[in-house]
Amino acid sequence: MPDLLIELLSEEIPARMQARASADLKKLITDGLVDAGLTYASAQAFATPRRLALTVEGVTAESPTVTEERKGPRVGAPDKALEGFLRATGLTKDQLEARDEKKGQVWFARVTKQGRPAAEIVAEVLEQTIRTFPWPKSMRWGAGTLRWVRPLHSILCLLTDDAGSTVVPLEIDGIVAGNTTRGHRFLAPEPFAVTGFDDYVTSLKRVYVILDPAERAEAIWHDATNLAFAQSLEVIEDRGLLAEVAGLVEWPVVLMGQIGEAFLGLPPEVLKTSMKEHQKFFSVRNPKTGRIERFVTVANTVTADSGAAILAGNQKVLSARLSDAKFFWENDLRVAKAGMGPWLESLGHVTFQSDLGSQKQRIDRIAALARAVAPMVGADPDLAEKAAEVAKADLSSEMVYEFPELQGTMGRYYAEAAGLPAEVAAAAEEHYSPLGPSDDVPTAPVSVAVALADKLDTLTGFWAIGEKPTGSKDPFALRRAALGVIRLILSNDLRLHLDRLIDAQLLRHGISPESEDEAALRDAVLHEIARHGIFGSAVRGVIDEIEGDAPGWIENVTEHRPDTSDDLLAFFHERLKVHLRDEGIRHDVIDACLALPNRDDLTLLVKRAKALSEVLKTDDGENLLQGFKRANNILTQAEEADGVAYEFGPDRKFAETDEERALFDALDRAGGAISSAIEAEDFASAMASMASLRAPIDAFFEAVQVNTDNQIIRRNRLNLLHRIREICLSAADLTRIEG
Repeated sequence: MPDLLIELLSEEIPARMQARASADLKKLITDGLVDAGLTYASAQAFATPRRLALTVEGVTAESPTVTEERKGPRVGAPDKALEGFLRATGLTKDQLEARDEKKGQVWFARVTKQGRPAAEIVAEVLEQTIRTFPWPKSMRWGAGTLRWVRPLHSILCLLTDDAGSTVVPLEIDGIVAGNTTRGHRFLAPEPFAVTGFDDYVTSLKRVYVILDPAERAEAIWHDATNLAFAQSLEVIEDRGLLAEVAGLVEWPVVLMGQIGEAFLGLPPEVLKTSMKEHQKFFSVRNPKTGRIERFVTVANTVTADSGAAILAGNQKVLSARLSDAKFFWENDLRVAKAGMGPWLESLGHVTFQSDLGSQKQRIDRIAALARAVAPMVGADPDLAEKAAEVAKADLSSEMVYEFPELQGTMGRYYAEAAGLPAEVAAAAEEHYSPLGPSDDVPTAPVSVAVALADKLDTLTGFWAIGEKPTGSKDPFALRRAALGVIRLILSNDLRLHLDRLIDAQLLRHGISPESEDEAALRDAVLHEIARHGIFGSAVRGVIDEIEGDAPGWIENVTEHRPDTSDDLLAFFHERLKVHLRDEGIRHDVIDACLALPNRDDLTLLVKRAKALSEVLKTDDGENLLQGFKRANNILTQAEEADGVAYEFGPDRKFAETDEERALFDALDRAGGAISSAIEAEDFASAMASMASLRAPIDAFFEAVQVNTDNQIIRRNRLNLLHRIREICLSAADLTRIEG
């Protein structure tokens, strides 16, 4: 069986496109070969800045001859139907066979598809792949019609077996496939021939090309860390940058340069970001001081001066870039030390979202909610409010304007420069977190309060204007915000009534006070809503103290908004199911716990779900579930048939068997134990007590006929089944458990 080697040599392919392009090449070629009847043993694709390469081992020499049977129109059908069938099969009418079917005779054709040599199939598949390759962006050049990411120079396409290698005949827009390629653009530009994949890889290394991007990345990291180690320094790991740089060079030459003394006082995040974004440099840190003092750059060529000229040019450009960063930093520090007033004022002219007002209005809402949340998370309300007021001030700074990814990080520096408490500075940096499922979760109380308020304001705001995620579309990252709230609550073991916070913030979005007095009244009312609920007595007390005519918006306060509020809470529950799925907790287990009170307390909800999940993994739990469903089904059918609810307490004196009496005793024990455990929030004990009912329920159903002819006994036993249902449902709604 021959091996296939393909190389497509072009001008530079953007680094961000290379991994996807090599994967696409592999899929398109191998899928095309299989569809045409060829099989193969293995395939591997590679990419460098100038070439895509694919090796396919063990390709069958030719496709098999295949005979298939096709059903055509009925005999006597219109001539055009028969003509179309004949064209599709390539046969004549006398080659068809008429067969009897239920509805009459039908024409059948036996079509034989002759096998073809691999070279012919490879040529067709490769041409189709090149002409339809899914580049994110492509271009035409010269007078041809071919589109490629950059001008395509040559095609190498070989089939190699024991007898030697053969060029697959192929021509696309004047580019004729051959057995030659080229090495490094500057170090070895002359063409050379190859005979197969092993020869190809070895020959490329001789002409300064490392084909495998993983090997290039490993070489870069090895040389960079060795250079740093020799100077008692360390390279800051950045896997994304490493992959990108490996896609910029075919023959990596690692060089280390010096950062000018004038720039060493810049925050390390500024140095790292500026060097990474502008010049693709790795940052090199002094582990003793934590300062970034040097940089590593990767050249794509070997020079006689060992890279001295390249380093000199890079350091010159870097100095210009860092001069800008230093200018931004010094200007921003002056504003920060003066209290950040101009920044906060300018945010009033920055629109957050057309229907949700400016960034300043949003900050005011977040600060009010952060103050309300603070006591619930153990934070000082004044600090939480102050942190929320300044947390987004850095959005107006020159540094964040230049490097948006530094928002929050620069906020911490500026808050420290303003002389604000450490808790406030930390919250400025941490309130955006967590941004993703693997991001760290803030634990400092002030940071938690502001982070929760920030995310809840975003969610309630977009829910209030009807901008909810639909399908796979989530332009405002609301799923991420909801997951952030969930992780903040669970990681910090917070006990929050989420629906009260949602109600308060939904109302805050809908109330626009006309004066400072009204604003103070609004904040007082909504603060009480967040603490006590929409109908809390404290809210009524605040309203009763109003002198004169109450503002028009006060009527909204006494009206719960079930559609919007409950819908957002349900959104949290759906995100929670996704989050807990990785922990092995099924969605139906969460649904069973959602049917119980306090479903807006996510920490309580998860404790219940974990306890129930563990019980259902045991034999007792699984069999109890079946016993409960049997009891519930019998009871439900009897209630529907009789038109009554069997909810009257069962009487032990009507028990006729030992198993029946044992069930009475077990229900008495379990009922009390479950109630006490739930009250103490010891859900593991509650679920264990529920699981202990498995044996007496099983024994009861084995020994007792519920629907007996004696109506008194039957009614008493149905009431006993109701007690089973009642006790089990107090721990979890087992009717929602699947299976």
